[in-house]
Amino acid sequence: MKNFEGRTAVITGAGAGIGRAVAIELARRGARLALSGRNVDNVAETAALCGKEGAQARAYKLDVTDRDAVYRHADEVAEDFGRINLVVNNAGVSLTANVEELSWADFEWIVGINFWGVAYGTKAFLPHVIASGDGHIANVSSMFGLAACPSQGAYSATKFAIRAFTDALRQEMTIAGHAVGVSSVHPGMIKTDIAWKARAGGDRDRDALAANFDRLAKTTPEHAARVIVHGIRKNKAKILIGTDARVIDWLPRLFGAGYQKILTAQMKNEVA
Repeated sequence: MKNFEGRTAVITGAGAGIGRAVAIELARRGARLALSGRNVDNVAETAALCGKEGAQARAYKLDVTDRDAVYRHADEVAEDFGRINLVVNNAGVSLTANVEELSWADFEWIVGINFWGVAYGTKAFLPHVIASGDGHIANVSSMFGLAACPSQGAYSATKFAIRAFTDALRQEMTIAGHAVGVSSVHPGMIKTDIAWKARAGGDRDRDALAANFDRLAKTTPEHAARVIVHGIRKNKAKILIGTDARVIDWLPRLFGAGYQKILTAQMKNEVA
């Protein structure tokens, strides 16, 4: 997809952070926007910002863990906008917990949003994107969908699953001869409020973890949005965002399974 002018883009998790920034970036490029999230007031703010860029934008309330609701959303967007060209499955949450202390409730929560939300969004919108004749699906994974990290077992499980699901879809679209590009998106630490909305297992101090995340995060959502949109234009299979994501991407390539020793040593130093 080389040109976004007049194309319809669907973005989940559009109320803040990367989702909002991608929406505004696409608005500046002439896209029409179907924006969704659990907090429709926040999504409406994003739609208003897109409107200031001259874009047609509409806000929808959506719980991506509700499969039937996602399918109804796809039908509603198709009715409101007609052709659907681009889907950015961006909605996601974070969880810090060792496997030993991880509760099933927290595990099911993160899988429901991070993985099933992406799977439902992809399946519900895929027929529309194929029918557009010029489409793209971008699923947001993480740098921890490239390498696993201690205390991120559940989070990494969802992000690795997104990567595998997306890679398979890309190959399938090529084999079928559909004009649909597919990208997995791997952000590093982005300056959003995701850490403040995260859950933490055991006796961890969630606020302290969030404050540390804020200290380490260097990449702005606006920069992330520009990288994502550029990657979509170039039909990149893997879109890396930030120096940290690029480093994490290289660790398994350079060291194989030995990358785990490096991350384990790093985590021990941080705990010490």
